[in-house]
Amino acid sequence: MPGLVVFGRRWAIGSDDFVLPGAFELFVRLLWWIGILALYAVHKGRFNCPGGGLLHSYLLVLLALLAAIICALSALVYISMQGTISNPGPRKSLPKLLYTRLLLYFPEFIWAVVGAVWVSDSSVQCEKTVINVIMGTVIASWVIIIFTIIGVVIVFDPLGGKKTFYLTNSVCRNLESSQSGQLLYNVKNTATRVWEKRIRLLCCCIVQDDDHRVAFTSIAELFRTYFSDTDLVPSDIAAGLTLLHQEQDKMESCPKEPEEVLCHSPSSLVTDDLDAELENAAHYMLFAAAAYGWPYYVYTNPFTALCKLNGDCCRNRTTDSDITGSDHHNFHFGSILRITGLQYRDFIHISFHNKIYEIPFFVALDHKKEAIVVAVRGTLSFEDILTDLSADCEDLTLEDVLENGFVHKGITQAANYIYQKLINDGILNQAFTIAPEYKLVIVGHSLGGGTASILAIMLRNSFPTLRCYAFSPPGGLLRLSMPNMEDLKRRIVRIVANCNRPKYQILLHGCWYEVFGGDPDNFPTELDGRNQDALTQPLLAEESLMVHRSPSYNTLEDEPHLSSPPQYPRLYLPGKIIHIVEESSSRRWCSSDTKYTARWSNEAVFSSILISPKMITDHMPDVVLKALNSLSQEHRSCISCQARECNTNVV
Repeated sequence: MPGLVVFGRRWAIGSDDFVLPGAFELFVRLLWWIGILALYAVHKGRFNCPGGGLLHSYLLVLLALLAAIICALSALVYISMQGTISNPGPRKSLPKLLYTRLLLYFPEFIWAVVGAVWVSDSSVQCEKTVINVIMGTVIASWVIIIFTIIGVVIVFDPLGGKKTFYLTNSVCRNLESSQSGQLLYNVKNTATRVWEKRIRLLCCCIVQDDDHRVAFTSIAELFRTYFSDTDLVPSDIAAGLTLLHQEQDKMESCPKEPEEVLCHSPSSLVTDDLDAELENAAHYMLFAAAAYGWPYYVYTNPFTALCKLNGDCCRNRTTDSDITGSDHHNFHFGSILRITGLQYRDFIHISFHNKIYEIPFFVALDHKKEAIVVAVRGTLSFEDILTDLSADCEDLTLEDVLENGFVHKGITQAANYIYQKLINDGILNQAFTIAPEYKLVIVGHSLGGGTASILAIMLRNSFPTLRCYAFSPPGGLLRLSMPNMEDLKRRIVRIVANCNRPKYQILLHGCWYEVFGGDPDNFPTELDGRNQDALTQPLLAEESLMVHRSPSYNTLEDEPHLSSPPQYPRLYLPGKIIHIVEESSSRRWCSSDTKYTARWSNEAVFSSILISPKMITDHMPDVVLKALNSLSQEHRSCISCQARECNTNVV
């Protein structure tokens, strides 16, 4: 729902976000009040000691103050439970209750100070039990006050106090062009500066140069554009992701029409091609994983990696490879050697240099496949994250390969950096001088997969027979990018705005579902019962979240909203796509047996982001390698099979 407006500004919290934190505080306050009441009843006649009158007064006032706070919290929680995300009407009195609750913090703060002074007074000589309990109440008061201050800082919206107008289309047309233009510029400029400060704060631990400053501004403008046309608070997004996951699970459990995939038998060329590519992919995924260096090796060998690497770090090596960038104690190179199984002499060039748009890679001779392998590292540093987030589109035209193409800006610059190294520094010439009969293969995972794909396009004219294996490349490479995120945002807005259940119920059931499983929730929505034509039209609640925003987020009519055409061009993955799906998983006490299926697919299958608790773990290089090895071994063991069923799973 729209962010809560109190004290004349918008906050990054909704009026229905006080149920769970309010209930927790209410529970603590009730226990606290009952404990103090019991203490007072037990020690009622024992306050005749020196200073006992002060402690007696402190307890009585604290009981009354806690009773008032409990009443205010009860009302706050009850009102916050009313209505739904898109129907805040029943909660319209919540700001007044919030003012009342906040006002009670002042006497509580004063009384906490007074209690601290009285308890620490050496002239007070009452029973130690009484003093200790009162000291505990004083500490509890300070803890709650501190956490409240932290909560206020967290939900503070730097743009919430920006004084602009609610500008509907009719109002926009009545404004002078210069006035509207200046207003729009001020709103955008302020929002961009806020995002830029946030990014700089997150990246404070890295050395910042001109490239970083340009990237910060570019990413800040991207974030400002992405979040400018909605008025969702973080809990709305969490509820939306929860509902989307359950909706996807319900759709997967329903009977489906078979997907149009390439159905094949073992004797067909398609099957042979898939089997061969899976074997090649499993082989080259080792190089893509090795590019991560020691973090990957330690992650996959937590108990033995350090001992093995320590044995290698001080060993003298004889190699003709060119190493750039720092590799303290030879940990990176030692890990690459152990993962790939290659020798020192097999490496032509290794770069551990890492800046924004400049990512590590290595070039090695793969004698098993008779290939010169260029392996590009995936995301592993803040600089890599900034490269990922530089998701603007830019033009790329390559003669006889790509004409007027749109590509991911940050990944393209990273590919161009490696291209210059390979060609201008003569790295590939050196490699082909050593092994002129070998073929060129470019590999990478995640960010490295995206960079490898664009690098392969750049090198295609010079090396027409090259092959590229991109593992889990970013969706925003040549396919979805910002349109992918725009689609996710609109799906969140639609399902959140039209769910007929309170947010706290959505979140509680969602947490239970993610942790313990069970059946997906069958929350009814306004979407139920609408015909197909009506489903394409935005509902009133959606328009409310996408257009009618708080003053801080309202902009002029040239800003995108729900029914606007896409602001970013569609981007597509290049080449052929192998889609790997986890078919079944059986867990035992010390191991798990997971079966995978693989099929040729197309870019249309990946038109939107699927929400899943495993969406991060499934992206990890060790999981990808495990799946590929499993499929490769399965295909090798079934070489003698006479027939195979066609897999028609839909994900």
